[in-house]
This record gives sequence, C-alpha cells and structure tokens, in this order.
Amino acid sequence: MSIRKPENVEYLYLDFDGFFASVEQQAKPRLRGKPVGVVPFDTTDFTSVIACSKEAKARGVKNVMPIREAKKRCYDLILVPQSPDLYRRAHHALINEIISVLPIEAIKSIDELTCRLDKRDQQDPQAVAAKIKQRIRENIGPFITCSIGIAANRQLAKIACKMDKPDGVTLWHPRDMPGPLLDVPFDDIPGIGSRMSRRLYRAGIFTTKQLLATCPKQMRQLWRSVTGERLWYALHGYSVKALPQQRGMFGHSRVLPPESRRLPEAKACARLLLVKAARRMRREGFYATKLWLHFSLRLPGKQSRSYAGDIDFPASHDDQAVLRALNDLWAIVSPQLPAEGRILRVGVALHGLERSSGRQLDLFVNDDKERQKWEQASQAIDTLNTRYGKTLVSIGTWKPPKGGYAGGKIAYTRVPSAEDFW
Repeated sequence: MSIRKPENVEYLYLDFDGFFASVEQQAKPRLRGKPVGVVPFDTTDFTSVIACSKEAKARGVKNVMPIREAKKRCYDLILVPQSPDLYRRAHHALINEIISVLPIEAIKSIDELTCRLDKRDQQDPQAVAAKIKQRIRENIGPFITCSIGIAANRQLAKIACKMDKPDGVTLWHPRDMPGPLLDVPFDDIPGIGSRMSRRLYRAGIFTTKQLLATCPKQMRQLWRSVTGERLWYALHGYSVKALPQQRGMFGHSRVLPPESRRLPEAKACARLLLVKAARRMRREGFYATKLWLHFSLRLPGKQSRSYAGDIDFPASHDDQAVLRALNDLWAIVSPQLPAEGRILRVGVALHGLERSSGRQLDLFVNDDKERQKWEQASQAIDTLNTRYGKTLVSIGTWKPPKGGYAGGKIAYTRVPSAEDFW
C-alpha cells in the first residue's frame, strides 16, 4: 500500500441518478416525469421494486422495497419490467460520451465510474463536470442525469458524489477538509455497513468526527484487517493505492416467478445460471474447483430462510463438468429443504479459481482425456452460439424462466456483456 497526500483534487467520481429507471424514462416518453419502479417481472405484486425514479423516491419509494409497500406510499407508481440489455447498451453509450471529455480510470459498476484528473483538468474540475453533463444531455438525452463528486482521492470523491443528488456536483478541495466530512453519517461512507456500524458503536464511536479522531492502528483493529487502516488514510485525504483485487468467483442468482417456485423449476433455472457462469469463466480464462449453491425460501407464516451448500470437483470449466457437479450437489442440498417452502431465489457460484495456463490435474482423478473431450465440445458450442448471437446449442434443454434474462438480469456490481443475454 503506497500513501501520498495530494494538495489538489485528483479524482472525479460519477454516479448516474436512478440509472435503471431513468434509462426507462429516456427510452419511453410515456414514463417521463412520472413515478417509475423497475420490477423483475410484471405478473405479481409479491416481489420488490429493483430501482425507482427520482419522482418515486420523492414519494417515499426506495430501491428493494416490496411492491405492495411501494404502492401504499405512491398509489400511482408505474411498474416497468426490467430491460437489462437496454441498460447495458445505455451504459456503453454513456461511457462513449464521458471518455470524449475525460479518460475513465475504472468502471466500478454499470452506473458508477471514477476518473483521474490531470493537471489541466485540476485547474477547473467543475467545468469538466459541466461538460460531461452537457454531452450526456445533448447526445443521449436530458432524462439520464448524474451526480459528480470531486476530491483528493477516490473514496472522498465517492462520498462527495452523494451530497447533492440528483444531478449535482460537489467539490471537496484538500484545503477545506475535513470540514465537509464531519457531519456525514456512517451510512454514506463506503465500507461501513450496518454490521460495522454496530462494531463502531460498541467501541464508543458514534459520529464521523469521532471516527476521524482515531488512529490508523485503531482502525485496523476495529476492522480486523488492513482495510480499516486504508480507510483511515483515505478519509484523511491521502491517496491510497491498494493492490489489485483478484477474481474470486463467477456466479449468478435469480428471483423466481411465483409460478416457478418449486424444486423442478428451481433446478432448471440453476442449470441455466450455472452454464452462463461457466461461459463467462471460459471467456476470461479460468477453471473452477468448487461449486456453491444457494436457496432463499419462504415458509408458512411469511418466514424466510436460506439454505446453501458447496461441493469440490476436479479443476474444470466445461459445461458437462459443472452440470455434473450441480447434480451431485443438488442431491445433497435439496432433501434439506422443507417440503412446505416456496423457493424465492436460487443462486450458483463457481469458486476455487485457477488460471487456465496454470491448471493442475487432480492426482487422484485421471480426468485429462475426458476433460479435453468435453472442453472441445464446450468450445464448439461457444463458437456456434457466438456466431449466431444466441443460445443455439446447449447441453440439455434451454428454457429461461418467465421474465427472461437468465444470467443477464440487472447487475449492480458488474457490466453485463452481450453474451449474457443469449
């Protein structure tokens, strides 16, 4: 971890306001200026609002709020089924406008990114922000807005970004710090969730001002890792350059439509999600050695409960190997599920990743010949599907659940690729 304290602003952080709902409003004139809630599918009230427009937020609707509660707060809320491929295309169009003004250092998610300001841009960063907004307004449309934070480092710029939403610009110059930060609640500091807040309260730290009065080693102890110490330096205006993170898993999850919340439909959905994850893993050059399976159930009396399990398998990335592991794991986990439960969500993840170039064969499993045969089959399937831009060939049936977008749903932490929607 290298540490330096800048004397000028160096980072611009951009967050699109109510991105999914605002893209819907830009694409569909009938929604403009009205309270909009984006939902997984349009056939039920027994799910949640995934995202909402600024008009809906002004009426008390929040992201991930049950539809019935959202309608109580906003009786004329317009529910719109998700359009993930539309959001993907909007993201790339917006990125093209931003990079015409300023190079992008990192895309943090489909609706957030950060830019490094060079010495010229540091002279008038607010003019840079205004130019970005102008290009989006003129070339994409006025219904997609963004909030921008500008500060000495990425962490402070991200916090500043939240101070004037929607469509605001907040500049925190190093000479003015830490004044603007003192009244910021814990909830607005990335890296401090509800669990961490409780730990801070137990330590007698109740405000950001008290947090800033700690020392780096105390923060390391509170977080029980170097992350706390790194956060201390970031909040005090230092430029902290952490080591790049390594890919840990490939996975997908899916909320099931009400009519598909039984074991057979859940397994069919899990198969599709797993094949999608395996395709992504192959594109990025990894093998996996562990499969994780997760269920969220609703029991009688509206109680919710989660069940999960995992299984090891020889390092593989072909469809046959991961589907065989799923069958084995399903036989272990599914008998544990209460018969009266309704499966709300199913998720899969491939862990224990190895780079393709460094794959080690299992000493106790002579899988090399069999593995190569199935790898060639998966490669042929990928080639055909890529050529035609859809899932033309698959191992077993390919029937996405109602609402579609198996593996290509709204993604908060990554930008889906076109292949995710095949």
